[in-house]
Amino acid sequence: MNDDNDKIDDELALFRDSVGPVRRIRSTRAETERRRIRATPKMREADERNVVDELAEASPFDHELETGEELLWLRPGLQKRVLTRLRRGYWSVQEEIDLHQMNADAATRSIRIFLDEALAGGKRCVKIIHGKGLRSGPAGPRLKTVTARVLSRHPRVLAFGSAPPADGGTGAVYVLLRNAR
Repeated sequence: MNDDNDKIDDELALFRDSVGPVRRIRSTRAETERRRIRATPKMREADERNVVDELAEASPFDHELETGEELLWLRPGLQKRVLTRLRRGYWSVQEEIDLHQMNADAATRSIRIFLDEALAGGKRCVKIIHGKGLRSGPAGPRLKTVTARVLSRHPRVLAFGSAPPADGGTGAVYVLLRNAR
C-alpha cells in the first residue's frame, strides 16, 4: 500500500514538473444565469398555414380516381347544360396537349402553361390528353388526378368533362375556358 502512495506522489510530482507553475485567473465578470432562448418551429408553423390554405382550395378531385372514371366538373353557379354541351362537342376543340410520359410535376407545369397560352390566344375550348393510367400500378391514374386538381383550381376554367369515346374517352378531357372580357 505504501508503494501505491509513493507511486501516486511520484506521478503527481512528475505532472507538476511538466506543467510548470500555475496561477489562478480571477474573472471580473459577474456570473450571470444564461437566458434560455426559446426555439420557434418556423417550418412547422409554415406547414400548418399551408395545410389550412390547401384545405380552403380543396377540390373534389383530391381523392384517388379509378382508371375508367369519368371526370366531370362545373364551376359553381353555372347551369348543368354547359357541361352537357361541352361533352357533346358544342364548342370545337381549338388546342390540345398530350401529357403522356410526363411525371406529376412536369404535367402540372405543362397544364398551367398550356392554359395560360390558350387564354392569351383567345381559345375557348381545349383538350388535355392525360391517359387512362392503365400502367400506373396500384397508385391509379396519377396524371388524371393531377389534371383534375389543376383544372378545378384554375380561376378561368368554367367546366371540364371526359371526352367522348371517339376522342379519347376517359383518357382525355375537354376544358371550357372563360373569355377575358
